[in-house]
This record gives sequence, structure tokens and C-alpha cells, in this order.
Amino acid sequence: MRILLLSDIHANLEALNACMDAVPAHDHIVNLGDVVGYGADPNAVIDRVRSQNGQVVRGNHDKAVSGVMNLEHFNPMAGLAALWTRERLTPDNLDWLRELPQGPIRVPELGQVQFVHGSPLDEDEYVVSARDSKEPLMTASARITLFGHTHRQGGFSWDGQQTDIIVPEYGSPDQIEVWEYPLRDDLRYLINPGSVGQPRDEDWRAGFAVLDSDRDRIEYFRVPYDVKSTQKKILDGGLPPRLATRLDTGR
Repeated sequence: MRILLLSDIHANLEALNACMDAVPAHDHIVNLGDVVGYGADPNAVIDRVRSQNGQVVRGNHDKAVSGVMNLEHFNPMAGLAALWTRERLTPDNLDWLRELPQGPIRVPELGQVQFVHGSPLDEDEYVVSARDSKEPLMTASARITLFGHTHRQGGFSWDGQQTDIIVPEYGSPDQIEVWEYPLRDDLRYLINPGSVGQPRDEDWRAGFAVLDSDRDRIEYFRVPYDVKSTQKKILDGGLPPRLATRLDTGR
């Protein structure tokens, strides 16, 4: 079974469209959350995500925009973007966001795989370092956990004693690239497909991944998109300028 993994779109329509134009054949879609926030196209992005008929787990920005959580833990820039988004969403899309399930969620055909926004222990927790990954890897109820939230493509593996960091390797920063990573039956994994709309791993291109359970591998993708159009919409919409300028560098 091939599962398309999308995460952290953050209302970036150009990035989402570029990714969907580049995706290979797949059987199902799982979205790991933060459909909205930061970007200027929340309704169009939600409409496209809803039309995909995949499974979606809620992210912290989805909760903040829909009022499920307050903004006390958001920095001022993120908080302003959340309020801006809330004011512009249609009532139907706002209700859809509010009803998104908390992770982890499962796909029935994949018994040892689970999907969450942050960590299987806490949906809002950031798993950035090997130290952060230790407890989730040791205690997760599934061998493979797919997560987002950090906007950093890659992940972690654990053999029962040692944690290794997975970092995709690319060589052409202005082209579509794919990096394949084999999965071993004797290891446990935390896998991050990367951010579609707000990468923060020093690669400006949109990121996503495909889990191929039949071939026991992850296929990581990076896809160029029309950053200038996205930036113009952010600036024209009156969102904080930093949300536009940081897209150039993936930070």
C-alpha cells in the first residue's frame, strides 16, 4: 500500500498545487496537520484537502484558528496569522477544522503504523533532536510513527539501544528530487515527510513523502513552486512580512 503523506501546508496554495502535480501513484492520503496558518489561501487550501478524501489529523494551528485552543503559547506573528485566518474562513471550513481528530490515528490496513501531528505522546510536542525522539520511539504503540510539526524532513530510527538521525540527501536545489530510504523490520521509526508550505530545514522547496508498505521504504520528495506568488499574496493580505520573506530560504 502506498500512502501519500502531506503535512504543514499552512495555507500555501502554490506549494500544495506543485506537490500534487508531482505526486506519484498512491492508494491513500494522510495529512499530518496544520492545514492553515501563516499563508494567505486558507479556504482554497482547505477546499483542496477536503476534496482529496484522505484522513487528516489536527495540528496546533488548526486548533488555534478554529478556537479549540487559545493563542497563549503562540508567538505574536503566529497569533496574528491565526486571527487573520479565522476572520476569513467560511463557516463550513471553520467547522471542518474544529472537528479534525486528535492524533495518533491509524489506517486499518497498516497495523504497525500511526499518524500524529507532533508526537505520539503529545500532539503539540516538537520532536527535533535524537534526545526528543527517545521516549516516543521507546514507548509508541506502533513500530512506525509518521509526524509533522517541526517542518523538517527526515526522522529517526532506533534499534533498541542507539538512535540514528535520518536526513534526506539532495543535489539539485531548483528541481524536483526524490530520495528513497529503506525501512527495516527490526527498527522503530519516527518519520517526518517535511512541510509542504513552510519548510524550515534550509531547503525552500515544498516537501512531502510516500510510505510504500509493500516495498518497506519511504520516498522523500522536494518540489520547487512559485514562491513569489505566495509571498505577494501574504504581503497584499496584510500578514506579517516575515511570513513571506522566510520562504526564500526555508527557515
